[in-house]
Amino acid sequence: MSYCHATYRVYDDKADFRKKAESIAVGMTVGSWTELPQTKREAMQKHLGQVTGVEVVDNGPGQRYADMTIAYPDINFSTDIPALLVTVFGKISMDGRIKLTKLDFSERFLSAFPGPRFGIQGIRELLKVHDRPLFMSIFKSVIGLNLDELKEQFVKQALGGVDLIKDDEILFENELTPLEKRVEACLKASEAASRETGKRLLYAANLTGPTSQLRSQAIKAVQSGANALLFNVLAYGYDVLHELSTDPDINVPIAAHPALAGALYPSPHYGISASVLLGQLMRLAGADLVLFPSPYGSVTMPREENMTIRDELLRTDLPIRTSLPVPSAGIHPGLVPLILRDFGQDVVINAGGGIHGHPMGTEAGGRAFIQAIEAAGQKIPLADYAASHPELQAALQLWGGEQ
Repeated sequence: MSYCHATYRVYDDKADFRKKAESIAVGMTVGSWTELPQTKREAMQKHLGQVTGVEVVDNGPGQRYADMTIAYPDINFSTDIPALLVTVFGKISMDGRIKLTKLDFSERFLSAFPGPRFGIQGIRELLKVHDRPLFMSIFKSVIGLNLDELKEQFVKQALGGVDLIKDDEILFENELTPLEKRVEACLKASEAASRETGKRLLYAANLTGPTSQLRSQAIKAVQSGANALLFNVLAYGYDVLHELSTDPDINVPIAAHPALAGALYPSPHYGISASVLLGQLMRLAGADLVLFPSPYGSVTMPREENMTIRDELLRTDLPIRTSLPVPSAGIHPGLVPLILRDFGQDVVINAGGGIHGHPMGTEAGGRAFIQAIEAAGQKIPLADYAASHPELQAALQLWGGEQ
């Protein structure tokens, strides 16, 4: 028998957690057990969920919980993420204080998912950057801009030395900057900037529209020259990401945006943990890069939770490529040493306001990050490096340095 395992944290001051786990194992698989005649039980045994672990922790009133793990027979569900999620967390997600904290996939289930098409090494090969963290910038205040204005902002970011530029996730299809025109304009700007900087650059265009039109939109972007895509995965579903990432006609890296994730992971008592939501399932569905709130900036996530996402994206014991972690929101040059401390070299340093808000302008904002990356790579304190690098000096004066 082949099983996928789900682990839950269940809070209850009085519950018999073993009995609760057994109730879930039965209720989420065969529906009932004791009421079944013996002959029917024998036929249904292969479909019955199994409790494989219950660990109880009692920290006083309101803080008594159990971590319980249940094995779900693969025979019960098809090999797709929606079927798995409904099986392991469908109706019980509404049954009191219960949170899905971990998934363990069977070899059979994993075999249906090739994972990221490019992954970390593939993206590094596209950019020809193998010895440092990658650096990405974000368009800001783009709603209402026309193509010339968008192109101007792109050029400033590119000349600052970034490796990747992504659309804002709220830049949808519109008359001023339709997808294919936007891609063409930005890639021309990228080519011009590359002649000056000598750097390759990926531009992640935001893929939007009705679900039924996403594939045709993606192909339109690729045919226009798009070399990456940004995708709001949780709004559309993991299965849509899986379809896009495995489509032979959409042969570009996909960056997964975490929009809506805050509705699902922050509560300790409800929802799905960030490591599952933004780590395990994003990678399984095929995201090459995964954005999530950093522990340092303006939209923060607890550091230990960040590290669990990192671990799921980078773990090497799975038969699929690793995904690039992209800790985001409120990132400025002074935070670069902290990011590298926590994530190492396989990370994307992603900034918006930390580039565009630089007192010397957007291009200088990019250079300040490059200088911070250089300093951290050489283990030179930022303040020391800034003494001979005015862009970094101005950034540190505005936002501060290492903490």
